[in-house]
Amino acid sequence: MSETATIEAVDPRTVSQARELAAEAELVVVKAGTNSLTDEDSRLDRVKLDKLVADIMDLRNRGKDVILISSGAVGAGRGRLDQETEVIEESQALSTVGQSHLMRHYTQSFERYDQTVAQILLTGKDLETPERFTNFGNTVETLLEWGVVPIINENDAVATEELRIGDNDMLSASVAIGLDVDLLVTLTDVDGVYTGNPKENGDAELIDAVGANYDAVQRLVQESTTAGFGGIRTKVEGARDVSEYGIPAIIAGSAEPDVLERIATEQSAGTIFVPINGEEDE
Repeated sequence: MSETATIEAVDPRTVSQARELAAEAELVVVKAGTNSLTDEDSRLDRVKLDKLVADIMDLRNRGKDVILISSGAVGAGRGRLDQETEVIEESQALSTVGQSHLMRHYTQSFERYDQTVAQILLTGKDLETPERFTNFGNTVETLLEWGVVPIINENDAVATEELRIGDNDMLSASVAIGLDVDLLVTLTDVDGVYTGNPKENGDAELIDAVGANYDAVQRLVQESTTAGFGGIRTKVEGARDVSEYGIPAIIAGSAEPDVLERIATEQSAGTIFVPINGEEDE
C-alpha cells in the first residue's frame, strides 16, 4: 500500500449496532498471528504471549467463552533451533518443535489465572468432512462446558498440500462460521485495515468499519498486496466471510492496550466488519 486511498465511511448507526453486537458476544474466536507472538528473529516472545493471555482472560472474567486460534508454531520452532529453511518438510518438522514450545508457554501463562487450556490441531479434511467437523464441534463444546480454553492451530506436521487449510485466517473464519460463534477478532501486528501501508506511508488512515464500502476496500487490498497466504488480504476476506453469516468481525492490533476489553465495552478498536443484513450491501 504505497499510496493512500479514500474509502467511504459506513453509516455511524450501523457501526454502533455492530459494536454493540460485538460487546454482547458470548462465544468469541480470537485469532493471533505469528507476528503477534514472535520477535524479529522468529523466536517466541513471552511478553507478547502474556499480553495476549491477559487480554483473553479479561473476556473470560466477563463470563465469555473464548476459542483461541494461534499461529506461531513454525516461527517458534525456527527460533528454538535457530534453523532457517524454505523446504516444506523442514517447516513441518519445525512446527512440531515449535508447537510443543508454544503450548508449554500458553499453559504456564494461563495457569497464572488458574485457567486450563487444551490443544486441538486441524487439517483441511477435518473442516471439509461433516463427520470430522461434528466431532470437532462436540469436543469444543465439551471443553467450553468444562471452562477450558481451546487453543487451535493447523496440524502442519501431517497437512500435505491437499490437506492444508493454508492460513489461520481462513481457519479462524471457517471455525467461527461452522461453530456459529458470536464474534471473530483477528489480532495482528497492525491496528486494522488502512488506506495504505502504515509501515511505509505515514499518511495511511485506519478504516474504522467495513460494510457497504467492502468492494472499495477489497480493491484497495488486492491492488496493494502480493499473492499468497497470509497478509491483510486473507484477514479481510475471512472477516468478510464471517460478516456474511451475520457475525461481526474485527481486525485489530495485538499490541493495543486492553484491546479485547475495548471491544467488550463497545469502544472503537481496529476495523470492524458489520454483519450483512440485506440492506447494508445494496
